[in-house]
Amino acid sequence: MPTPNSALRAVRMGLLMSQDDFARAVRDAGARANQPNDANKRLVQRWESGATTAPRPVYARALEYVTGLPIESLGFAGSVPMARISDDGQGGHDVETSVNGIAPAAAAPQPEPQGGHRNYSGVWLSRYEYFSSGRDSAFTGLHYVVVLQHGNRLSARSLPGSSDSPLTMDLEIDGHVATGTWTEQTATEGYYRGARYHGAIQLLVEPTGRRMTGKWVGFGKEFDVNTGPWELVFQDASTNKATLAAYNKRPDA
Repeated sequence: MPTPNSALRAVRMGLLMSQDDFARAVRDAGARANQPNDANKRLVQRWESGATTAPRPVYARALEYVTGLPIESLGFAGSVPMARISDDGQGGHDVETSVNGIAPAAAAPQPEPQGGHRNYSGVWLSRYEYFSSGRDSAFTGLHYVVVLQHGNRLSARSLPGSSDSPLTMDLEIDGHVATGTWTEQTATEGYYRGARYHGAIQLLVEPTGRRMTGKWVGFGKEFDVNTGPWELVFQDASTNKATLAAYNKRPDA
């Protein structure tokens, strides 16, 4: 009885693709690379059921392109299983071994696939937490942001209807780590009376590319350095006018 490839299935579902959609994306990736393949729904089923434990190179390269992950992370024979990001219980986040595990931290890192870099452009939900010393309470900041990617650089700008406090982020992607800066112009009529805050941010990217979780650092009203959790959660890959209009609203708390 073959062992199902749950890692590949999880990645496909994280991409919000049916098996037909996934097969079509693999075919399209092969065509773009001038390495045509005959991927179909039946082949995807064989991969996910474990009936086929090692795809041929032409399929492996296309799989890397579609998923943005090295073939070793897609659950095939001899592969390195996937990672999971979790709270370390001390205010930080760690990449830890899950049930499907990843190689120990001492193992050599897997190279990023050439020509298969993920595109993070689209609409994301930004959520961060901060402590207000003046109000002696913790608060959550929510924005829908539009992320645009240029090479390995990401620029994020909040949609105006999602918050009274415009937010911008400029990030650089290095493997599964995003590092950069953030700026927020608080609302003129709000508690902070239009004050401008800025700082640094570093996020770990989930293997599916649908969530980034990490920490912000910045100064407070008393010019002390504060920190707190921040996450970006993928919403939609489209940035057309209709999509932006749909997300130009206050996010649900």
